[in-house]
Amino acid sequence: MKNWIVIFLLLAVATLGFNLFQIRWAAPFEGQSLVACIGVLASACAILLLLVLSQSLKVAKRLKEK
Repeated sequence: MKNWIVIFLLLAVATLGFNLFQIRWAAPFEGQSLVACIGVLASACAILLLLVLSQSLKVAKRLKEK
């Protein structure tokens, strides 16, 4: 499970970086830049959720050891 989380984290970071470069900063909420902004937000949410999952697995493992 840990390996999958790392793989998905790397994919989310790569997607975040790609979308950041696609944003036209002069008009970030028009056309394709809006799609890139949504992609950045979605990637950030995915990263946050994967980090929460990782921490919850660590807590569950510690509780199971007690």
